[in-house]
Amino acid sequence: MELVIKLTWDADACVWIAESEDIPGLVLESGSFDALIERLRFAVPELLQFNGIQNTPLQLNFISERHERVAI
Repeated sequence: MELVIKLTWDADACVWIAESEDIPGLVLESGSFDALIERLRFAVPELLQFNGIQNTPLQLNFISERHERVAI
């Protein structure tokens, strides 16, 4: 099963936010990109099981987005 997880940087809160249309109830945040990926490795299977989706091989596809403003 392939799942897409969108990771977006929130500059105001200084955190990465993970959301997915493929995984009901998924909303996680972390100040570290790598820490968020690690949390997702455990949270996604738990959420899927909670939503009645049985154990199946998972392919997690992460799409990250970060925008920065700079002065010139």
